[in-house]
Amino acid sequence: MELNKLRALAAKTLEVGRSRVRIMDAEKAAEAITREDVRTLYKEGGIVVLPATGTSRGRARKLAAKKKSGRKIGPGSRKGTKKTRQGFKRQWMTHVRSQRRMLKKRRPANYRKLYRMVKGRYFKNLKHLDEYIKAQV
Repeated sequence: MELNKLRALAAKTLEVGRSRVRIMDAEKAAEAITREDVRTLYKEGGIVVLPATGTSRGRARKLAAKKKSGRKIGPGSRKGTKKTRQGFKRQWMTHVRSQRRMLKKRRPANYRKLYRMVKGRYFKNLKHLDEYIKAQV
């Protein structure tokens, strides 16, 4: 059998890609015809399957090290405003979520109005919200 055809048969039999199949013993491999022959060759070491390769993290590590040491932070590397780069969204989310939890627990009569006020960042903190609710009642 031709070696390229044998390689294709071995890839199919061993359920890997053609590029991962290496034929080490060409003389024995030429005599192989069936899938069973391919399996036997594989067990004997006449056909070898290379390990799967992944994406290398080397370049990413190198870049991370440079950024950690203070490089790669010039105006050409930045996306977003100063505010967005400082994590204001995360801060806003924690702020709003805590207040919404409190609203849900209390469930005052003017819940919807207060909900919108929380969204608009009317209240500085939970204590401020609490005082506002007590003043309403």
